[in-house]
Amino acid sequence: MRLALFADIHANRQAFAACLEAARARGAERLICLGDIVGYGADPEWAVDTVTDLVAKGAIAVRGNHDNAIGVPGDSMNADAQAAIDWTRGRLSAEQRAFLAGLPIMREEDNRLYVHSEASDPEGWRYVRDSSDAARSMMATEQHVTFCGHIHRPGLYSLSSAAKMTSFVPTADIEVQLLTGRRWLAVLGSVGQPRDGDPAASFAMFDTVSRAITYLRVPYDVDAAATRIRVSGLPRWLADRLLIGR
Repeated sequence: MRLALFADIHANRQAFAACLEAARARGAERLICLGDIVGYGADPEWAVDTVTDLVAKGAIAVRGNHDNAIGVPGDSMNADAQAAIDWTRGRLSAEQRAFLAGLPIMREEDNRLYVHSEASDPEGWRYVRDSSDAARSMMATEQHVTFCGHIHRPGLYSLSSAAKMTSFVPTADIEVQLLTGRRWLAVLGSVGQPRDGDPAASFAMFDTVSRAITYLRVPYDVDAAATRIRVSGLPRWLADRLLIGR
């Protein structure tokens, strides 16, 4: 089965629509959303409704920290992020808020784990910044592959049976086979708020038969997404950073 995996959509309609189109063009048979459907961007209603519809059709979605903050106002965030959450909370219906609150923190499927942050403390919202963070996450699960997001930068880590760790930044459009003799942590880039210096939206395809993952970048109408943020009255930096991928 060909899976399309998306993380950190962040209410960016233009980016998510472009990624969905690209995934379907590549023959995606199942869609996985790794959290942070909302936050930062200007189209939270559309984003939640889109993911709700996908889940109803068989997609998997887990809860991210921004999704969680809609129902847990005490979550700690920087000022711009908190302003976006407060604005978003006022835009969403009770049904939409309930959908976000009802999303699981983690899901396991076959030999795969789906989580927003990482496996050792999924509700602690830790970032996978380096090999030690990745090792902590991989040691917390027996699954062959963990897929996560949260940090908005793509990365791929593996752990051998002898506890030897390797890591690298994957190249877009280059297939990587996740060998069975190792355990893997695939950190996705962000659909709606890339922070690796490339403003193009990011997602990944994974073939469950060949165990091959391909990271992909999708150009989209960044100017339109940024304009939506500005005219909505959200902090201007949330729009400006889209243009530079930071």
